[in-house]
Amino acid sequence: MSKKTNNQTAKVNWPITILLIIGCLTVFFPLYMAVIIAFKQPSEMTNDIAGALAFPKTWSFANFSEAMKVTDFWHSLGNSLLLTIVTVILAILIHSLAGYAIGRSMANKKFYNFAYLYIVSGMFVPFAILMMPLVKQTAQIGIANRFGVIVLYVVFFMPMNILLYSGYLKNIPLALEEAARVDGATTWSTYWNIIFPIMKPMHATVAVLTAMSTWNDVMTPLVIMSGTGKNTLPLAQLNFQTQFGTNYNLAFASYLLALLPILIFYLICQKQIINGVVSGAVK
Repeated sequence: MSKKTNNQTAKVNWPITILLIIGCLTVFFPLYMAVIIAFKQPSEMTNDIAGALAFPKTWSFANFSEAMKVTDFWHSLGNSLLLTIVTVILAILIHSLAGYAIGRSMANKKFYNFAYLYIVSGMFVPFAILMMPLVKQTAQIGIANRFGVIVLYVVFFMPMNILLYSGYLKNIPLALEEAARVDGATTWSTYWNIIFPIMKPMHATVAVLTAMSTWNDVMTPLVIMSGTGKNTLPLAQLNFQTQFGTNYNLAFASYLLALLPILIFYLICQKQIINGVVSGAVK
């Protein structure tokens, strides 16, 4: 009996193992290339595979300091942080409240069911279709600036976030709210004092997904804030691409610098992310 158990334990699922190895390589190989290119000098960039994969002869931070000058790093970082932080806060407050109102009412009222389907259908609308009307409308309203970009982000991320919040609410028993009503709590106080804290895993998930999308977005700031001088990091990084080529050494150094803030934020929230995604996907 013990031998049979040991054989079952020692058995390796090779197809899954091979797929995991390939998956790891597809993730770590580009990261490896980004790191070594960021530390290399332009003279070390060769066309042969061995030269491209080789470590730098001397590990220098000169590319990083030069990249910070070219992108006006601290100014661009401040704009990216402002857009990301405000968008995340508004998304958590507004989308969680809307998800609660829709998720708790859609089973009994057709209007909320229609509202849910209408809002979630926004995920299937490409940005390219909305781009030109948004540019014209934001200019006419006078919000072709950072405020306008934040408003657009809150609207763009609403479909996915409401989908997650309304799905996560299915795991929160109604008995909690019924008990609160018996104790005299209003719907507003029940939500903020009971439901909102319980949705902490989903808040973390929404925060990370929204932050990553906002942090890496190029098109929305490009078409809305063009000419305002309020560049975000992705916009500033376009300076490395010219008509005659791309300075890969400075570009990858800048990419690594831009990666650090969002990576730190992800590590802070990652404990709650898996539970939030799995629970929010429950129909």
